[in-house]
Amino acid sequence: MPDDYDDHSGMTSTVISAIIAVTTFVLVILIVVVYLNDRNTHGGNHTVQNSSVQTSGGAVSSTTNHTEIEELLTGSTLSPDDFDFWDMYPEPTEEPLPSETPVVVVEDPSTDGKHTLIKYSDGREEWVLISPYLPKHEFDFTKLVCQSNLMKYYENGRKTSFVGVDISKQQDYVDFNRVKKAGIDFVMIRVGARGYGTGQLSIDDNFTDNMKRALDAGLDVGVYFFSQAVNTDEAIEEANMVIANLQEYQITYPIAYDMELIPNDTARTDMLSKSEKTDIAKAFLDTIAGAGYKTMLYGNKEWLIREIDMSKLTAYDVWFSQAEDIPDYPYKFTMWQYSFEGSVDGISGYVNMNISFVNYADK
Repeated sequence: MPDDYDDHSGMTSTVISAIIAVTTFVLVILIVVVYLNDRNTHGGNHTVQNSSVQTSGGAVSSTTNHTEIEELLTGSTLSPDDFDFWDMYPEPTEEPLPSETPVVVVEDPSTDGKHTLIKYSDGREEWVLISPYLPKHEFDFTKLVCQSNLMKYYENGRKTSFVGVDISKQQDYVDFNRVKKAGIDFVMIRVGARGYGTGQLSIDDNFTDNMKRALDAGLDVGVYFFSQAVNTDEAIEEANMVIANLQEYQITYPIAYDMELIPNDTARTDMLSKSEKTDIAKAFLDTIAGAGYKTMLYGNKEWLIREIDMSKLTAYDVWFSQAEDIPDYPYKFTMWQYSFEGSVDGISGYVNMNISFVNYADK
């Protein structure tokens, strides 16, 4: 036991000496590295005069400036920032990402099936979004046939339409017997109007004569009133005047409400809002319906889409006015005024031509 202990003790002393030598060597190396790094960082403020490291049999010798070594050992001139070498390298720059802006495909409103074109009276044109909430017509206009200026609509090879004209004092005397023989089925006669400037109510000069002779000729008859009411009270007044003047006649076609923009002049209705025009039209038509008559709202595309709110007037049939070969009003309508320059035997000059897709005489 004692011998083993002595051998162990001698071996331990040797190991300890080696560890001390190695530690001292490593410490000197670290001091020199720190010193050199400090000199590079601070522009050579600490200059080592003569430095060498030698090892011989575990001995370490170093010659250096005593003051600078002392400063390095005490850390009096160093701070943690001195060891922050990341500033030596430029900041990384991020490569710009490829553009992720989505490509927007603009659909052509003339072909997307979602818009309809309005041609305004002043020459402007506008593509307007078709409302998904209003009822649409279901006509197939490839089944329209125009024969001798009379527009007809066929379904399964059978004519299901009726042709008519609308008449006022502008046509002077009309020979309704000849009109009927010319193939006309019905006539819409103007009852009267309200002045767009004065606001005065008047009965059409030829109303009574036209009503009597059209009915005597066996034509189906409806009527219309040209309104310039500026409030619902005036609209009801207009409707009551129409009802009063129809007491002695049996009409089979509707009573139509007609308010229009007045071209090239100032009208008393020009300042009405869309909402006000809608309320006025509804007041007139409600009064007519309340008296037991069929009702109808007349207008062109600009009027029906831009000037009134059709979502509040869906209870009434529409008499659509557009002098074209094919109507392009997307919503439901039952009568179409397709020409302003028609020619019919028994009528002098031009007359407005109409086609009804409903036989109101049987309705």
